[in-house]
Amino acid sequence: MKTEAVIDYIVSWMRAYCEKSGLDGFVIGISGGVDSAVTSTLCAKTGKPLYVLNLPIYQAADQQSLADRHIRWLRKRFPAVIEHTVDLSPVLDSFREALPKEIQGGLVLANTRSRIRMIALYAFATHHRLLVAGTGNKVEDYGVGFFTKYGDGGVDIAPIADLMKSEVRLLAREMGILPEIAGAVPVDGLWADNRSDEQQIGATYDELEWAMRFDESGEEDGLTGREKEVLAIYRRLNRANRHKVEPIPVAKIPDELRR
Repeated sequence: MKTEAVIDYIVSWMRAYCEKSGLDGFVIGISGGVDSAVTSTLCAKTGKPLYVLNLPIYQAADQQSLADRHIRWLRKRFPAVIEHTVDLSPVLDSFREALPKEIQGGLVLANTRSRIRMIALYAFATHHRLLVAGTGNKVEDYGVGFFTKYGDGGVDIAPIADLMKSEVRLLAREMGILPEIAGAVPVDGLWADNRSDEQQIGATYDELEWAMRFDESGEEDGLTGREKEVLAIYRRLNRANRHKVEPIPVAKIPDELRR
């Protein structure tokens, strides 16, 4: 991949989209992972104001540290970067206490963390006239749907959604992003036990990229046992999460019922 040309293309596309929208810049949540690091750097390269938000919700110390370090790295290089930290842990506590006890844990609260962050991002976006920049890559967003609907999936612009995870890492290296972030184990930060994406999905991103390309090729012969297992994981998640990426179903009323 021609990484430098891809970076220039995305930055130009983002700048043009922002200007056409009539808004003033971008806002993004920084997680300490490579996707948010690459996306925030692309945003900063547009020269538009960029609000970078650190939105901890009982965050693991290492994730918090990486997020802080990337924000410092950005601010050193780009004068239009504005930093804010908003601890949303009390918001999660209040929401959890308001729920019936039987739904106060597990996936419910994991997704709630993501949705609370989305609300905070749009609060800044509304006040400062900004676009919320999404951090999802291609295999996450359109392969296995590994994001929270109306959480980290609730964005205005998706700069890296046509890039595989491996391609995002290439851009990270090209732009000089901190190696410990570029090579960090992917973690969504939504679980108290800090489980990795691989532990949740059952496959690595490299394996999922292979499965996504293989599934599009239509071939089925000569697979190993692990390849069959990964392909089954990919296809199961792809089917289960189609509702996240497809348009909301609309009940179209037949003309004869309108008469």
